[in-house]
Amino acid sequence: MLCILYVNFIGGCLCIIGHLVERALPVTSSRRWIWFAVIVFSMALPGYYRYHHSWDVTAGSEQPVAGQTTPSTQALAFGTAWLSPIDRDFWARIESFDPKINQVWLIISGLLLIWAVTNAMRVSDLVRSSRWNQSGPRTPTVIDGVPIVITDAAGPATVGVLRSRVLVPRWVLGLPGPQRQYVLRHEEEHRRAHDARLLFAASLPLLLMPWNLALWWELRRLCVAVELDCDNRVVAALGDPNAYGELLLKVAQAANRGPRLQPAFLGMGSLERRLTLLLAPTPLRHAQRFLVPALAFGLLLAVVAIPHPVVAHHQHAAMMARATTSVSPR
Repeated sequence: MLCILYVNFIGGCLCIIGHLVERALPVTSSRRWIWFAVIVFSMALPGYYRYHHSWDVTAGSEQPVAGQTTPSTQALAFGTAWLSPIDRDFWARIESFDPKINQVWLIISGLLLIWAVTNAMRVSDLVRSSRWNQSGPRTPTVIDGVPIVITDAAGPATVGVLRSRVLVPRWVLGLPGPQRQYVLRHEEEHRRAHDARLLFAASLPLLLMPWNLALWWELRRLCVAVELDCDNRVVAALGDPNAYGELLLKVAQAANRGPRLQPAFLGMGSLERRLTLLLAPTPLRHAQRFLVPALAFGLLLAVVAIPHPVVAHHQHAAMMARATTSVSPR
């Protein structure tokens, strides 16, 4: 239970840091690697700190479990004194929830795995059937220089981890030439940048930690950043952000007929933000240019300084026994 709370807290702080860093960047700067780094760091830091920078919450003002004796950890001992064992039964009650949490954890992870496999099989079957309906599985359709798979309703989107493919619904082919070129170039940029693989790799930790609410938020911000980066590359190549923004609205109305895939021309719930950054970005004020990075750096230092709270093994056994005794019938 302590680990879950700590991981979510650290992840939430890193989300704020990622948002501040993203806010400080110029509009056309790449954002996806910021959020990918946030996800990696939020996974690696708690695991490393559990064994190298931990704090026994039942030990009061004692040294950290890992034997750290640096001035920083001594200062943290004073700062975290409120975690001292004022009521050891409180920690016993907290840790007594672990068996039930583990059961729910396994069930949710299993359901997510089943959902992921089912969705992958559905997309694979969609690609296979669409290619057969075109001109055979070995003859791809090329429109505006982009190899595509024509579907009835799914897309426009880029799918596939080992081999990315661009899915384009039939109605996109009926768009005027310049608009169709925007759509196809957007998906081709996703394919060239291997965005589907990036999102797949970033989604894997959710199977292991479905209770990590901060990770869900980080992954969503990564999805938005992937679309924003792709928008910038398309506009830089083809120009006219106003026409591109109008096309986003037009495709949003027409794409409601098919399933939503990611990465895709419309993304997921990020249309308003994308249009704002494309057409009316809000620059930072002079003071904010210094305040925002400073705040992000200060929060990062605080995150790095916070130890992982743990309960020592001998204390854990004693408290669990006391908790069991307190709830047993008399």
